[in-house]
Amino acid sequence: MKAMFLWWSLAILLLIQIVASALELEMLDYKSEHFTCSKGISNCTVKAGAVVLIPECPVDLEVQPVLCCRQGTACRPCLHIHLDIQPRNHQTASYMHVCYNVPELGMEICKILEFTVIPAALDGQATSKQAWLSLLLKDNAVSFNSQVTVYVCSHHSKVVLPSVDEVCSSAAQGVVEECDIPSFSALIDQESHEVRLQVNKADDSPYPLEMCLQHEVNGVCRTCKESTVPLHSVTPCMCFQVWWNKGDERSHRSISCPFRNHTELLQRNVWENVSVSVVQGQMNSGGAMLSWNLTAPCRVEAEVWPCQKGAGLDMDRCTELVAFRQRLSDDIWRENSRGHWLMPGVFEDVVLGLDLCVMVKGKNSELGPFCPIDSSWWHWRWSLLVLLSLMLAVLAAICLYFLHGKLKRWAWEWYQKECGRPNRGHIVLLSPPDVDGSVSELVCELGSSLCAQGFSVSVDLWSRAELCSLGPLPWLHSQLQHLDSQGIRAILVLTQAAWERAEDWVRQWDQQGQQGKDIVQGVEKEEGGEEMEGEDNGLLQGLSSPYADVFSAALSCIKAEHKLGCAGERFLLVHFEAHSAKPPSSERGLPELFQGLPMFHLPSQSQGLLAELAMGPTGPEAGIGGHRV
Repeated sequence: MKAMFLWWSLAILLLIQIVASALELEMLDYKSEHFTCSKGISNCTVKAGAVVLIPECPVDLEVQPVLCCRQGTACRPCLHIHLDIQPRNHQTASYMHVCYNVPELGMEICKILEFTVIPAALDGQATSKQAWLSLLLKDNAVSFNSQVTVYVCSHHSKVVLPSVDEVCSSAAQGVVEECDIPSFSALIDQESHEVRLQVNKADDSPYPLEMCLQHEVNGVCRTCKESTVPLHSVTPCMCFQVWWNKGDERSHRSISCPFRNHTELLQRNVWENVSVSVVQGQMNSGGAMLSWNLTAPCRVEAEVWPCQKGAGLDMDRCTELVAFRQRLSDDIWRENSRGHWLMPGVFEDVVLGLDLCVMVKGKNSELGPFCPIDSSWWHWRWSLLVLLSLMLAVLAAICLYFLHGKLKRWAWEWYQKECGRPNRGHIVLLSPPDVDGSVSELVCELGSSLCAQGFSVSVDLWSRAELCSLGPLPWLHSQLQHLDSQGIRAILVLTQAAWERAEDWVRQWDQQGQQGKDIVQGVEKEEGGEEMEGEDNGLLQGLSSPYADVFSAALSCIKAEHKLGCAGERFLLVHFEAHSAKPPSSERGLPELFQGLPMFHLPSQSQGLLAELAMGPTGPEAGIGGHRV
């Protein structure tokens, strides 16, 4: 029954606090700027005046922000200035300057209060403070969240008006013009043990509803998607902000801290969530210290002190060290990433060698002892972890040893499945001598296709570094020297430039008869690469790229193979149908050097090319699917 009574009492307090939050500013009916006086003072008027400060006058100044309303609606912020005066003897007509300054606007405004004192009416009063003046000041310079300083003679009073978010609440809907906020209530669900936030259904808005939760009024408000809060995590400092999300517009918020009454139940939630971490250390002076960090959902009033933990049968006892007790200060708390509040502290010059811990005591709670983590326990934990890691590594090595044969077989089966085809021979793919981007792309695509079919392919376009370091002829001979053992075939790409280069090469051969014979002899020699490069210098002059040099070197090799009667077994031609092979200026057939070589037109004869490469040269019938030219 007691717990039930606490729940219902708490629910009633929540509703009262939410409704009363809008009434923190007094609402006064206001028609025009008015000036009122107490009994014994008459003819009270107010008018604008210049800035004049009187050094001293017998007055007590009190300034209070209020809401000035018209028939209970259209409320605006204003200042209620109350002056308790002490009229001088035989004083009748009098006046007083009241000035106020708004730093945000950089302006100062003054009012002159004129009044007449009736001494006879003040005779016999118990205290002179019964004479007073009251000015209700409404000005556009006075706005929400502004700071105003009021001066009367040498007296001044500084007032900070609350913000719109602080003023607006469920009870301010339709009262303050700036308030366009949802009203909500906090209800306790005893069955599910949670607090449920409910928005008033009458507050309809086209904008989506947003809500955030914070601990302490100055804490960071973190967006929350759920409209319920577990009861065990509700604390007295928990606050809510609710608003309509208007995008780029200013969305005023309804702010409420409904749990401010420190009930026994909610205070227990605070202390059940207090934690303390303790670390032993050393000061710069060499002395020992015990540092601690206390974390709690709310800032709490408490004392902390170090204690020496007992041993043996007294290990549950912790004896306080005298003269070290500290009280938590309100100005050191800082908020952590979880939204809880953290207080750091340290006990200096503690005695080394003692088993020291920290105790915490609040108003009705005592927690602890909180002790440093045992370093030996950590060493033992890490040692166990390292030992387990070593055991797992040894076990894995033993398993790999026994499974080595199976792993090799699995790897080989996977390789056969993924890579599928065995090596079907080596291909040397040579580009035409002209520099043409589209032809180069087709050459690279042909090389990639042959690789995908299981051939080992060397393309001059892919071997720029080797060409530059070895030279055209040595590189070509290095690719062709294993013909007998690996079945190497060389493919030349036939274009108009290749056609013209072959015709020019034949003409030069005919004009340089003996030099051509020397070239053929150089090709037939096994080590003739370097000699041939020197002797064929006249035939390679004027070429524009290393790929053109390779093409001319291939023509020399074809000439040498023709002389041996086996050029068609080693070389073949391909022609890309997208590019014409015969130059318009040429009236004769295929150059003499290319006659007798198998030629394939791509892509229409791609299968014939693959069949030719797969079967290899077989004699006079080689070239099935293409044709000899």
